[in-house]
Amino acid sequence: MKTGAAIFGFVVTGAVGVLVGLALKDSGSGQKVTVTEGQKVAPAAAGAPAAAPAAPSGEQVLRVPTTGGFQKGPDDALVTIVEFSDFECPFCNKVVPTLKQIQDTYGDKVRIVFKHNPLPFHANAPLASEYALAAGQQGKFWEMHDKLFENYKALQAPNLDGYAQSIGADVGKIKAYIESGEGKKQIQADQALAAKIGGRGTPAFYINGVKLSGAQPFDNFKAIIDQQLAKAEKLVSSGVPKKDVYAKIMASALENAPAEQPKPQQAEPPATRQAVALSDKAPTKGGKEPLVTIVEWSDFECPFCSRVTPTMKQIIDTYGDKVAFQFRHQPLSFHARAMPAAKASMAAHKQGKFWQMHDKLFENQKAIQDADLDRYAQEIGLNLQKFKADMASKEIEEIIQADINTGNGVGARGTPSFFVNGVPVRGAQPFPAFQKVIDEELKIAEGLLKDGVKRKDIYAEILKRHAGKPAPGQPAQAAQPPPAPTGPVDVTIGKAPAIGPKDAPIKVVVFSDFECPFCGRVNPSIDRLKQEYKGKVQVAFKHYPLPFHRNAELAAVASLAAHRQGKFWEMHDKLFANQQALQRDSLVSYAKDLGLDVSKFQKDLDDPELTTWVKSDTEEGSKIGVRGTPATFVNGRLVSGAQPFEAFKAIVDEELKKKS
Repeated sequence: MKTGAAIFGFVVTGAVGVLVGLALKDSGSGQKVTVTEGQKVAPAAAGAPAAAPAAPSGEQVLRVPTTGGFQKGPDDALVTIVEFSDFECPFCNKVVPTLKQIQDTYGDKVRIVFKHNPLPFHANAPLASEYALAAGQQGKFWEMHDKLFENYKALQAPNLDGYAQSIGADVGKIKAYIESGEGKKQIQADQALAAKIGGRGTPAFYINGVKLSGAQPFDNFKAIIDQQLAKAEKLVSSGVPKKDVYAKIMASALENAPAEQPKPQQAEPPATRQAVALSDKAPTKGGKEPLVTIVEWSDFECPFCSRVTPTMKQIIDTYGDKVAFQFRHQPLSFHARAMPAAKASMAAHKQGKFWQMHDKLFENQKAIQDADLDRYAQEIGLNLQKFKADMASKEIEEIIQADINTGNGVGARGTPSFFVNGVPVRGAQPFPAFQKVIDEELKIAEGLLKDGVKRKDIYAEILKRHAGKPAPGQPAQAAQPPPAPTGPVDVTIGKAPAIGPKDAPIKVVVFSDFECPFCGRVNPSIDRLKQEYKGKVQVAFKHYPLPFHRNAELAAVASLAAHRQGKFWEMHDKLFANQQALQRDSLVSYAKDLGLDVSKFQKDLDDPELTTWVKSDTEEGSKIGVRGTPATFVNGRLVSGAQPFEAFKAIVDEELKKKS
């Protein structure tokens, strides 16, 4: 295929996900591929190539067939990059300029093959993939690919028809292809391959079989590409034709990704009041001599940090000069542009305009490349030359690193993390959560004023007297949650919504959160259990809304309100299909879609009995060791997280053997 045939525009959104599809019958490993303009990569007859050199120490090379994918770059490229992607995924969006830079830098030495892994919580992604494949049958895969990524927030069916028309595709033929089911089969094959080789999220890249996960910066790709180029050039110099290089490397590659070793569990961040030292170099706003000081650790690329910004404004509007707010930096390693954005904000701070840049960055989180940062600097009236010099300065780099070190020391390892007079408030909490803590802290501060403590010394005095102790209203010793169970626990289904026979030998109880993306990701595994073990499995749903998901509790109540009208599972599917829209108005709209009695539904949304039901589920989960969502118990045995179907199948098969 001609490398210049279409604009290179990968824009993918990510989130971690595992989908297990049908077993791939023809791996295509060890075969040459031939490609014509606009066609899929297809296997051609070839003899088995000789073994490739062993991988360098520590390098795992996985067998990644290109069969069924669409490619850019020549067949005889020395380096093949296979990408597993999702047209609705945001994190992959960030890899667009990087992939273009790779092609611009390496030219015909690299080819890129696109494969599909639409994640289960992206409702529109599967159909978008089918449209791309259908367009590919007309030689227009890359044109549709670019259209989909340019419009990844609008991938509903009517939009897809419009995109097909705009690229000159025959919409009738596209619909016929989709109805044939061929696209679904290809997507399932791609997903099965992704699961087999450990591609558990999007975007996932395999560079001559070497895995690189996520929207990594160019230098991370370059390190692997250069290594693989050197390896390929040695093969060519030994007499291997360029067109056979990839097949030769694949011949000795691993067919399956090795099982992942469990990561050591990190200690929980401290729940007691922390002695958070203030920084005279950190941007601060609010009262000059506040009674309550809030220190935030944040990341300009973190969506949760953006979400909480209006809450911070509400706090200052509500409490006035009684509150001061200090901003500290914690750019997370997997946010490629977070560090440059942090430097840009501090460069603006040097010119007295941190908060203007702060607002610009959070308003434009998806556009914080270097050119964007320069543009924002000009828009807020900065001296651009000084701005660039300060961004590159060691001084600003040291300030940010000091923030990171201090944050790690007080337990601010995730973002956003807040400390209200040292009291930790973690995540994008709503205003009432902050209000409760602030009001308690005001009582303490006002008591100190009556004791004669000067207002300017309030913060230091509170930390001196109370650091290391539980915050007001907390028990003298914060209770530690029980460890995750190592053996079966007693989990009863009780009144929980359940599907499957009551006398089924396998009882599956899922503790879940409708706003949790990982919970959406595990649903295909649970659905497959119900299908493959029909009559042998009963699945029950229990609620465990996490405190930093502001709409999760109301969504849980909504599902129970639908349960009262016999439509829990229909509402369950609606909520997971629309995880980004779980506000009350949206919930009422879903009730209408499902044909519920809307008046009764709305009344039930405010019924304290249902809220109590949700809290009871959560308390039960906490008592038996649920530490996060999803947490699934199979006959009392915990399967933690969004595990693939095989993890559940192994336990189910063991349990059935016990009963046979």
